[in-house]
Amino acid sequence: MKIRPIPFLSALVVSLISGCATTEQTAIQSKESLVDGSVRAVAYSGFRTGQHPDRGEGAKNPSREEVLEDLHILIEHELTLIRLYDSKENSQLVLELIRSEGLPITVMLGAWLDAEISNHATCAWLTEPIPEDELSENKAANIAEVALAIDLANEYSDIIVAVNIGNETLVDWNDHGVPIETLVAYLKQVGAAIDQPVTTAENYEAYITYAKDLEPVIDFAGVHTYPVWEGKTIDEAVPYSIENMLRVHEALPNTPLAIAEAGWADIAIEFPEQASTENQTRYFTELLDWCSDMNITLFWFEAFDEDWKGHLDNPDGAEKHWGLWDVNRKPKPVVQELL
Repeated sequence: MKIRPIPFLSALVVSLISGCATTEQTAIQSKESLVDGSVRAVAYSGFRTGQHPDRGEGAKNPSREEVLEDLHILIEHELTLIRLYDSKENSQLVLELIRSEGLPITVMLGAWLDAEISNHATCAWLTEPIPEDELSENKAANIAEVALAIDLANEYSDIIVAVNIGNETLVDWNDHGVPIETLVAYLKQVGAAIDQPVTTAENYEAYITYAKDLEPVIDFAGVHTYPVWEGKTIDEAVPYSIENMLRVHEALPNTPLAIAEAGWADIAIEFPEQASTENQTRYFTELLDWCSDMNITLFWFEAFDEDWKGHLDNPDGAEKHWGLWDVNRKPKPVVQELL
């Protein structure tokens, strides 16, 4: 049975939001609540130009040499806690290389969940209902994916330090919705089968809405916060992310927090006035400083740009430009200045 650390210390919310929290005495949780003892972490997929995950016709994954190159880049810049999003072939290769090469990297493993309900009425890009037979196929695939995550967590228990089940499955604006009862069942199943801490990755509002359902079945809350997607300026960004996290803390006062995703695109046709390397660097710096003060692990989204994302005919779409490095592995100013 996993024992939760006692995470939270008293602190004034006003001080935290204003950025006045600068000592360990005002941290909202103890260092024991950090994922693998790390503040700085990063999301990693590794898909380069011409590569992509399975979108219905099979995946085109990075090669062993490409993944190994990426992992050495991350080690060189002391990004040695990474988040993987699924338990499929690409993630398995990452785990195999970490072990075979003796790399000093630990992993929060993911189990990707596809839609088990159709959010066509609320998801902007889901224009038609998902057919029932497809939902049934997704259910079977999700069951298999969860089982695979359990197997990998036990096989690579020296590398996998946490397991995340589902990615933004509870928000109604996404296309891969899963009922809360089903997600809870998956989390219970995994928690009973592995020794590592278990979580789900969700928007802060979902954590607040479903706090009572999630609290008994997670060891920490993996929260997503994206102020730029909510129309916030760079001046508003970190205070807004802090507010997001404190609201989750209020809803789950006895559950440790981690930021499972936060990022800032340096190119984005959707918010061109805010997208820049300067703003990316500033958001990364200020949020990391706050997380260090608060003992919160920050999984930055993401390591490398992935140009398969978003619309193929829109090279300036934000989805393609969240990386610390571009798709050709050229470091952006945030790396050159801070890492």
